[in-house]
Amino acid sequence: MKKLSLLLFMGIIATSLFAQSSESLDLEKAITIGLEKNLDIKIAVETVDIQERNERIGQGDYLMPIVDATYTRNYSIEDVEQLFATNPEPNTIDDARSRSKNLSIVGIYGFRPESFIVLKRLGVLTEISELDAKVAVENTVANISSAYYRLVLELQRQKVLERTLELSQARLNIAEAQYSLGGAGKRDYLTAEVDYNSDLSLLLGQEQVIQNSRVNLNEIMALNPDMQFEVNDTITVGEPMFLEDLVENAFLENKAYLITQRQENVAYLELKELRVSRLPVINLNGSWATNTLNSDAGFLLQNQREGFNYGGNVALNVFNGFTLNRRIQNAKVQQRIQSYAVDQYEIQLRSDIHRAFNTYTTNKNLLEVERKNYAVAKESSEIALERFRLGIASYLEFRDAQVNLLTAENRLITSIFNIKEQEIELRRLSGKIFFQNSSEHFELPSED
Repeated sequence: MKKLSLLLFMGIIATSLFAQSSESLDLEKAITIGLEKNLDIKIAVETVDIQERNERIGQGDYLMPIVDATYTRNYSIEDVEQLFATNPEPNTIDDARSRSKNLSIVGIYGFRPESFIVLKRLGVLTEISELDAKVAVENTVANISSAYYRLVLELQRQKVLERTLELSQARLNIAEAQYSLGGAGKRDYLTAEVDYNSDLSLLLGQEQVIQNSRVNLNEIMALNPDMQFEVNDTITVGEPMFLEDLVENAFLENKAYLITQRQENVAYLELKELRVSRLPVINLNGSWATNTLNSDAGFLLQNQREGFNYGGNVALNVFNGFTLNRRIQNAKVQQRIQSYAVDQYEIQLRSDIHRAFNTYTTNKNLLEVERKNYAVAKESSEIALERFRLGIASYLEFRDAQVNLLTAENRLITSIFNIKEQEIELRRLSGKIFFQNSSEHFELPSED
């Protein structure tokens, strides 16, 4: 039942499937594929199935009686010589035959006081396995989202490098024309050619980065590394996030934190189970049997019995070499360790949220700065190109403006990506990874 609920938990995240490699791939489709194919999730779901089965078997072990049925048949052929007190002459029987058959049904029920505690502990362990599976689901969604936006970022960087190469081509054409007309030296032309080749090299290297980013995304989605698809060229930044809400929701929804709490509960139940095991154990038994004996020798030629037998006992361990005391003391220590683990994870979770939120806030503040810086760098580059065409600016001045524009564009799109990456991490930490409310769309800066 819990495995079914986990599958439903995965199913509500997205509903459409990505079928053909030529289709465009948006984030929702990527997440759907990952939840459908990711092997970590499949392993986690099967682990839940094992734990559920252990819980059901545990109910049979501790609450149900044991019933055994046995049926036997025996035959014998013997030479018998009998001497009776009433007859001094021996009685000899050759090939005396005897037959017996027996059917018995035996039921045993042993009531251990700790049985209900054991079953409760098995139930908590099942909850832990289900939470582990949900952690795998959430991590997969977060990893896919991050890898998807990383690919978008690298594609945006490629466009930046393409525009940079266009500027270098324009500069090379101007330098070549000026050199041909004698208006500039060969050194300026050769320098422009070197810068063009350098920009071309960066663009070719970026292609490798993009291919590796595709492979990384395909790996998380459990697809072939060479699977090709088109992705959106925008990075969507969600609505503003607030630290207090993130922390509050984390202590309610963060699955890893809930696991540490359940583990503390398991340690408490194990200690309680050991303490209760000091109580007496009640064993009840009952049986029904039918037995038939036929014999060719002796006074008793046939004997048949049928009926019920029942009884019980109470067992109490008096002394076991202080083994139980040692186990109880160890369980107390383990309970304290798990309590410390919960406190430690609270500190870690709160710190992780604060760190991610600080990075998120810083990049949000930097975004406006980077926008303005890009606008300035773009205008400066346009002026430098025009001055270079008119021959009133040196190639160094133009190259400097070109590099500044490249740096400004990269910093702008990287700032947007960093905001999104921290947003994903904050949603994962707060247990809100499936809530993708968006309010702003940032596209690659255009030439306009």
